[in-house]
Amino acid sequence: MTEDTTGAPAEGVGEQAQSAEGDAAAAAAPEEPKDEAAATEEVKAETSKKIDAAEAAPAEDEQPADMTEEDFAAAVEKTVVEFTEGSLVTGSVVRVDPDEVLVDIGYKSEGVIPASELSIRNSVNPADVVSVGDEIEALVMQLEDQDGRLILSKKRAQYERAWGRIEKIMEEGETVTGQVIEVVKGGLIVDIGLRGFLPASLVELRRVRDLQPYVGETLEAKVIELDKNRNNVVLSRRAFLEEEQAEQRHAFLDELEVGEVRSGVVSSVVNFGAFVDLGGMDGLVHVSELSWQHVSHPSEVISVGDEVEVRVLEIDRERERISLSIRQTRDDPWESFSEGHNVGDVVDGVVTKTVPFGAFVSITDGVEGLVHVSEIAMHHVESPELELSVGQEVKVKITEIDADRRRISLSIKQATPEWEQRAQWAEERSTRKKSRREFQREEEAAEEPASSFAADASLEAILQELKEKGIGRK
Repeated sequence: MTEDTTGAPAEGVGEQAQSAEGDAAAAAAPEEPKDEAAATEEVKAETSKKIDAAEAAPAEDEQPADMTEEDFAAAVEKTVVEFTEGSLVTGSVVRVDPDEVLVDIGYKSEGVIPASELSIRNSVNPADVVSVGDEIEALVMQLEDQDGRLILSKKRAQYERAWGRIEKIMEEGETVTGQVIEVVKGGLIVDIGLRGFLPASLVELRRVRDLQPYVGETLEAKVIELDKNRNNVVLSRRAFLEEEQAEQRHAFLDELEVGEVRSGVVSSVVNFGAFVDLGGMDGLVHVSELSWQHVSHPSEVISVGDEVEVRVLEIDRERERISLSIRQTRDDPWESFSEGHNVGDVVDGVVTKTVPFGAFVSITDGVEGLVHVSEIAMHHVESPELELSVGQEVKVKITEIDADRRRISLSIKQATPEWEQRAQWAEERSTRKKSRREFQREEEAAEEPASSFAADASLEAILQELKEKGIGRK
């Protein structure tokens, strides 16, 4: 007995027809029909459409008539995605939760991307990174975790793609561009497909103290260090800026001449001097060239941001270094001092520094002299600090001027009234001694002829006596 294969579909069509009639009746029930015959015709027409649609739809388990069982198995096999841990896969985002994202990659189950594996940035909201329907690439971390879930990582997929690209960029000496996403100890983190570290000393041509304003900015930099094993990428924006400005610097140095006076702005102050921005490059003003006066530390006479006039002393084009001077743009105080002062003058001064062998005293702007420890007081001085203090006003006497060496010797004790009185006494004593010595010479000169005569007479007597005795020549 043969089985009727058409019975089941027909029965299903009948059931759908009954259901359609019931739906149509239910839909028509609340309305008040204008014409009972017209309403009946509408229900029949709607029911006929649904029956035709049901007959046209193939059964779910029905396969094309021309497909064999082997072809069907091969088609099913093609739909199964094969991969291992570490593989890169592509899928579509199907759900975004606060702590994870579900991705359909064609596997038997949807893949899960934890929020921590979604972006290289820390503490991100998944909804800010992806949306439902986005096509993304991810790396398979675990085929099954303890809960049987497929664990993926969008962040690690970015790393895999970025490493190859950045390695090539470094080999070719090109630059990378990325947004600053974080300030960390010692520098910035830049998003270049992975976390690139930009040290604070390499952000600009000169060191930047406040890095916070750079967050959110897009920077271009060179890759100077790359270590995939340690997941370490070091960037340098300064290297990029230096290359970019190399031609400008060379042109600037070619135009600059020794002896030229230029305006600049103090960019930094260090222990050994100050750097001045000339508008294209920085030059160094050594501490000895800041002022005609002695300067213990540059901060005493100059500050960052000061506008100054500088004279170019030296240009090293190979090393790209410029030596500058501020004091040589001002009048030399030595010239006016030497014209208006002489040895022996007593002038007012201010103690600027004490040292074991004496004290330095400023006697005019830009001119200092040394008071030796032996010239500080009439009495013996063990230490200058016991007698003098910085800032103390004193009267000093100029005892020596060495114009070639630009040095002045001073004396405090010789500028005191006691010293003048003692000098007067010493002069009077010296005068009396001198008079006494002259008187003695006069007495000795008066007695000198008699003594000479007496000596001659004695000699004649001795010779005569020897002659009488027959001694001597005959």
